[in-house]
Amino acid sequence: MVDASHAARSEIEKAARILADGGLVAFPTETVYGLGADATSAEAVARIFAAKGRPADHPLIVHIAHRDDLERFGADVSPDAAKLADAFWPGPLTVIVGRGPEIVPETTGGRDTVGLRMPDHPVALELLRTFGTVGSGAVAAPSANRFGGVSPTTAAHVAADLGNRVDVVLDGGPSRVGVESTIVELTGPEPLLLRPGGISVVELEAVLGRPVRDGRGGPSRASGMLNSHYAPDAEVILLDGGKPAKVELGPGDGLISTEIRPGGAPPVDGRRHWSLPGDASGYAAGLYATLRAADAAGVTRLFVVAPSHGDMLSAVMDRLAKAAANRR
Repeated sequence: MVDASHAARSEIEKAARILADGGLVAFPTETVYGLGADATSAEAVARIFAAKGRPADHPLIVHIAHRDDLERFGADVSPDAAKLADAFWPGPLTVIVGRGPEIVPETTGGRDTVGLRMPDHPVALELLRTFGTVGSGAVAAPSANRFGGVSPTTAAHVAADLGNRVDVVLDGGPSRVGVESTIVELTGPEPLLLRPGGISVVELEAVLGRPVRDGRGGPSRASGMLNSHYAPDAEVILLDGGKPAKVELGPGDGLISTEIRPGGAPPVDGRRHWSLPGDASGYAAGLYATLRAADAAGVTRLFVVAPSHGDMLSAVMDRLAKAAANRR
């Protein structure tokens, strides 16, 4: 875990005041960096959508610092939602419950539900607690990048993407998990997985004592549910990670391999060929930074070998599939 000293106390206090005044603050979490605004202010939330170029009907996740905030900012909180919060907060889990009256409809894209999460990062938690003393304590925060692109896992990524659209960026070091939170909807008769992430379905089911159904089909109703998302500038072409494939890189081509490298691949050089761990957790931690490195290297067509195993395999495959999807 990154020590809170990465962002000085004075910086966090300044950021909390900016949030209270309706401004935008980018801050680190264990998953990715978030672009935050007061979730109880329609005007503040509108700045997020404008800065990202995000459709106004695409809901935002609300970040909170205290377990009791689930009942404060949520409504009709089910026993299942309470169980998962008790088991996994702080951590990379978002629970969708009814929207409480303090959260403005603009935060949730007009929906009567809201996604709530308590991040597992000392800087994020300190910011949220401090904001609770000068403001609402509820921070709406999607990833701190332009909509549809690769999420940021460092403060430098945020600065490169958003520049002066953000009032302040808190630096908490590289994100540990590397991909966004698991999202579970808990407003109906059965729990629904809307986005895989840092908490696996096996872990969710162990706590709930019943199945979690895949709810990713149909219209988008939570962050990250669009078919094309998390995409670099380069065209992404997925290769079968289970079978080494001969890849000959032409001009403008790049390759992300795993520890089991495809036959015929050039040496790993950090210019056109990058290697990530075969375990999905290690792969996830480096994935977004590597996609960004490929763009920085001018790669226009990026071949990607997926990881072969690990608890976060579903989450990584979800992100890779969306990065490779038809962008029209």
